[in-house]
Amino acid sequence: MGTRRTSARGRRDLLVARRNLVGLSQEALAAQLQIDRTTVARWERGEVAPALWVRPMLAEALQVTLADLADLLAVEPAPSGSLEHTARGVESGPHQPSTVEHRPISPGMHAALRWIDDAAGLAPGEAKQRVEALSQGGDPRPQVLPQVVRADVGRREIVAALASYYEFRDGWQPYTARTELGTLSTSILTRPDWLDLALPIGEEVDGLRLDAAPVARPTLDDVGRDAALQRAAEVERFGTTMVNRDLYRLIDLTISRAGMKGRLAQADFIHYALTLDLLENELVDAIATNPRPRPGDLPLRDRYLPDLSAVLDVGTRLCAGGALALTAIARPKTWRHDGDYLLLIQERSNQVLNGSRRLSVIPKGFHGPLVDVADDAPIGATLAREMEEELFGRADVDSTVSESRQADPMHFSRLSEPMAWLMERADERTWRMECTGFGYNLLTGNYEFASLVVIDDEEWWARFGGQIEANWESNNLRRYSSRDRFLLDTLAHEPAWSTEGLFALLQGFRRLTEIGPERVDLPRVEWGT
Repeated sequence: MGTRRTSARGRRDLLVARRNLVGLSQEALAAQLQIDRTTVARWERGEVAPALWVRPMLAEALQVTLADLADLLAVEPAPSGSLEHTARGVESGPHQPSTVEHRPISPGMHAALRWIDDAAGLAPGEAKQRVEALSQGGDPRPQVLPQVVRADVGRREIVAALASYYEFRDGWQPYTARTELGTLSTSILTRPDWLDLALPIGEEVDGLRLDAAPVARPTLDDVGRDAALQRAAEVERFGTTMVNRDLYRLIDLTISRAGMKGRLAQADFIHYALTLDLLENELVDAIATNPRPRPGDLPLRDRYLPDLSAVLDVGTRLCAGGALALTAIARPKTWRHDGDYLLLIQERSNQVLNGSRRLSVIPKGFHGPLVDVADDAPIGATLAREMEEELFGRADVDSTVSESRQADPMHFSRLSEPMAWLMERADERTWRMECTGFGYNLLTGNYEFASLVVIDDEEWWARFGGQIEANWESNNLRRYSSRDRFLLDTLAHEPAWSTEGLFALLQGFRRLTEIGPERVDLPRVEWGT
């Protein structure tokens, strides 16, 4: 194998050579590891290193030891006993030692540990010591990704538990819809004038603007501190991707079919990941013993989102969120099908921090700035960026991979060919982005802009259809025809849907039926109980 003095490019070449030597293509290796092929490609381009949890399986697939794999990946060992020297046991028999692998502590974890120290009133470095103990101690739980286990709890159980916890009033209700196959429920708190909006995104009605409102210094009580430490330990132990990036926090919003106007402030992902984002895990874990929790049963929820007033009062709490869109691409008539829209659906990967292994529309992303915190405030900026990242392979706009070094990553000269083609024709109505609905996700308190991306020009699919490829955030990408009424209805009733993904799918069906009736035979969707 290579040596530590081998260049980074040389080590990546050796990684490719080793894969070829054992007779595996990128696709075959990805299938064996149950990940997406693009993830393997990113390893081999040197864009990102394999997560901790996948390295033992990768070493086995390449028929090398973990030490040799670490050399190929240019992973330097860290001093024993520190958080940088993270151990993950690999079951090898009752009397055999577990395998230890090494990686440097990530910048995101550094930020998380500092944040916990400050918010919980701990001495500097104390959070690191506690996470080390949780990561490396005698944890009796099986070596299974927590998000894999939690994904076994379906949306219906989650929605029922939330309905038991909250009392709805004054016209506020979780989004519910009926199709031919039955009733579908979500945890998206909304009201009739927030649905079927058909608001063009990227035009004058996209009126979200940055506000200089300060964010109160976060504090953690004992329950919040312990939950944040456990989240940090899980991230480090299983190598889940977590970075500290800027997010937009919603302060207030007025939205209707006439337009939207709202104010945003800056927040950071670590604050969200170690507070509001923990509510889903707490609820899912509790459902196993108490499927109908009440106030007092969920300590974190009791603190962060105890009632409907707390959910709606976004000006006094951290309310992160984002946009997600059903993508519909016009295709010409062929011998296989009449003219239709191709609809894209993703299964979120194990490597994402939230929504893991859930079905969702694509693109989907947190609303936050890429470079310009003021100019990126409209929701259309996030949707365009997520299209480039999740559909067209622009790794340089993925803030989880690296910091941006370009003054304008979304400048026309840097756009992918498929996106540049669309932007050149923005005034010709060859494509559109629309907001189809809005609501607050009771699961996490997030704001959700359900959206629809429609490419109406058939030429786009003929030229660029082969370039669509989901990024590392997806395990796989599904495609459906807008004429497959029964298949799409069956899809909508799959239990694996994330609640916000299902919301966007159903609202997208309703709007697409209006704007493209000659291309669709979609399930009939009626919202309301």
